[in-house]
Amino acid sequence: MAEPKNYRRHVYATVLTALFAAIIAVCSFVTVPGPVPFTLQTFGVFCALTMLGGRLGLLATLLYLALGAAGLPVFAGFTGGLGHLAGPTGGYLLGFVFTALVYWLMVRLAGDGLRAKSLGCLIGLVVCYAFGTAWFVLVHGAAGGAVSFSTALGACVAPFVLPDLVKTAGAVLLSAKLAPVIQKKLRR
Repeated sequence: MAEPKNYRRHVYATVLTALFAAIIAVCSFVTVPGPVPFTLQTFGVFCALTMLGGRLGLLATLLYLALGAAGLPVFAGFTGGLGHLAGPTGGYLLGFVFTALVYWLMVRLAGDGLRAKSLGCLIGLVVCYAFGTAWFVLVHGAAGGAVSFSTALGACVAPFVLPDLVKTAGAVLLSAKLAPVIQKKLRR
């Protein structure tokens, strides 16, 4: 008896979602330490979004965060656990969820062309920066080490803007070649 077409599509989508969660984890292992570690996580998140689409990209991002929250060492510096998410840089990790939601909304409204994908990633990146920086300020304030929003932006965002733009462009350009193949298999 042949398997139903929807079953194969769902299995393929599930495997791809798990694969891209693993890709995000592997990208987090490439780390340059600092107050907010420089990693390739954003590249992994944007690859998941641009290649899988908003819904599955969001699910891959949520799976990655759930694995880290459960204690698996998938975050920068081979760390994991709820304490890491609640720490000063946890807002940038949680900001990936908002990045994915913004991206998904953008491509739903503007289509999934290169321009819409790029704009969705850029707006999502700004939202991630804003959420992560606000979180950083709040956590430091709660710990008695008040820091201004502008100081946090200077330390946690400014050094990362150019590298994140390069990672974003790389993910979008890579998706131009790979996304059509992946999406074709997901539609079968």
